[in-house]
Amino acid sequence: MSDTKEKILLTALRLFAQDGYEAVSVSAIAGILGMTKGALYRHYKNKREIFDRIVDRMVQIDIECAKKHEVPEVTFDQSLSAYHGATMDKIKSFTTSQFQFWTENEFGCDFRKMVTLEQYRNPEIADLYQKVFANGPVSYMEDLFREMMAQGVLKNSNPRLLALDFYAPFHLLISMSDAPSDGEKAIDLLTAHINSFIQKNAPNRQSQ
Repeated sequence: MSDTKEKILLTALRLFAQDGYEAVSVSAIAGILGMTKGALYRHYKNKREIFDRIVDRMVQIDIECAKKHEVPEVTFDQSLSAYHGATMDKIKSFTTSQFQFWTENEFGCDFRKMVTLEQYRNPEIADLYQKVFANGPVSYMEDLFREMMAQGVLKNSNPRLLALDFYAPFHLLISMSDAPSDGEKAIDLLTAHINSFIQKNAPNRQSQ
């Protein structure tokens, strides 16, 4: 991607995070960058294409993070075998990395703020919010935990409720991290939560 296309993409995302996707015009994006609308259109045909490329970038980042931490990068329906061999160490590493991305990485923070803000005005973005921050992660963890129970890694219980038990504090702590003084405290609480979860649900191994 050229430097200009990248600047357009990141500037648009920053404005979407501040004011919402619907409220930001192509003229506003071009104005911040000191270019004409015509010059911007040479790189993206419209605002929707910019948004689509932002989502594509987010999907790719998520896939790369999953690969790095050796957790499934696809849904359970797409590849059952990908959910075999999961461990709490891998899940802990992945979850911590995701938390840091959503709370410390500029792209991650702006994307999160954009979909959180716009979900109340745009049904498509509401679906995206659910996929990325609500129903999607809970279903992902439910599938992981169900397979881990089958393999004897976790104690048998209701995998849906266990996923909620694991993910709800993660979601809450992301919100807490938006308070300027709570960032470090939030990551410490997340680590403590994951360690406690491991101790309760995988009693034969020690959290680290």
